[in-house]
Amino acid sequence: MPSFDADQELRATSNRTFLVVVDDSDEMTKALRYACRRAQHTGGRVALLSVIEPAEFQHWMAVGDLMKEEARDEAESRVNELAAYVHEQTGSMPLLFIREGRLKDELLNLLDEEEQISILVLAAGTTSEGPGPLITALTKSDTVGQLRLPLTIVPAALSEADIDALS
Repeated sequence: MPSFDADQELRATSNRTFLVVVDDSDEMTKALRYACRRAQHTGGRVALLSVIEPAEFQHWMAVGDLMKEEARDEAESRVNELAAYVHEQTGSMPLLFIREGRLKDELLNLLDEEEQISILVLAAGTTSEGPGPLITALTKSDTVGQLRLPLTIVPAALSEADIDALS
């Protein structure tokens, strides 16, 4: 019978990377807090993904390019702001990813490419429309089977104290 080795277990958990998808929703901050607390308690780290989705309509190429540049600047600013929060909470800088394309596609591509990401952390919305478009898309039967890692869904109704107690 193999013996329990606490050092080996700690080394195994210290390789955990918790990915949070950055958006402007209130619930995203719940997912981020949960990921930070879990990373802090397991010796892991946090990764942030921001996806710049293509504009629906681009009448003139120059206007489209300007819109794309502004969206990238906004994404970089938001990710840097959140990176400072992650550093404050965990003591280490997060991995940062900024991608352009469709959110679901870019997320799945990132998960395929970056093997160090071990847990995806999202927070459910509180609206009557459901938990949110990304959670809905990822939990469909044709997609959920593609995930190579656990998906943690943090209820948006949890307070910071609740999240701290759970993590």
